[in-house]
Amino acid sequence: MSKDIFSSNFFELFKLPVSYDVDLNQVQRIYMALQKQLHPDKFANGSDQEKRLSMQQTSWINEAQATLKDPVLRAIYLLKLKGTDVNLENETTMDAAFLMQQLETRERLENIKNEDDPLDALDAMAKELKSSTSEMMQGFTQSYEADQIDDAREWIRKLQFMQKAKKEINTLTADIEDELMS
Repeated sequence: MSKDIFSSNFFELFKLPVSYDVDLNQVQRIYMALQKQLHPDKFANGSDQEKRLSMQQTSWINEAQATLKDPVLRAIYLLKLKGTDVNLENETTMDAAFLMQQLETRERLENIKNEDDPLDALDAMAKELKSSTSEMMQGFTQSYEADQIDDAREWIRKLQFMQKAKKEINTLTADIEDELMS
């Protein structure tokens, strides 16, 4: 592969259509093939320029893979390809009902250890979260495909909340399991 790797977007790099729905198995397969072809270890005896180019290409491939695998980053990238920048640090959803639901979720997570079976409660919350996230991903896809950029941005903001909740659930689950093992 040559320097033109940088002129392709992440979807082209992984031989995917520009779409929110991606084949994650294909992303992994092509990622491994690209790494095998371009990893810096393969150029250990190469010139300084070859080593530098390999590092840059590997970094680009890693960024592309991470973006395509992550639902929020992938959505942001799709909007970027349409010329819309999304800065999640400065944006939050304006949906009051959704925000209230998120506050209730956070409160429940703070008190989860007081429940009879906190692991079962976390498992149930994770399943609810997965279902809600799936609905939001569909909402983003519909808005994106209909070129309703403001709506698509709103779905991204909501997905970001869901991703944070998922991380909190995973962390709490691990903490509780560690406590039980001690």
